[in-house]
Amino acid sequence: MTLSLILACLWVCAAAGAAMLPSRNNYWPAAYALIATGLPLLIFVYLQNGVIIAALIAAAGASILRWPLYYLTLWLRARLSGPKP
Repeated sequence: MTLSLILACLWVCAAAGAAMLPSRNNYWPAAYALIATGLPLLIFVYLQNGVIIAALIAAAGASILRWPLYYLTLWLRARLSGPKP
């Protein structure tokens, strides 16, 4: 197993640990930290293992960070649809 895959497994464990902690602000600071560390890690996985493995890791990350992705798609839809009459 390559270093990038080991780091990706540790990232998933950290995300699971962050999800288990009690939070009053709906885990958004943890989500920001996971996104900030996950994107460079995804590039590292791509460089060491190729597109298919990186796509699998991206799918795993998207399943963990599904609410930030959901709000991102809502925001993009609102921006791309233009002003409402």
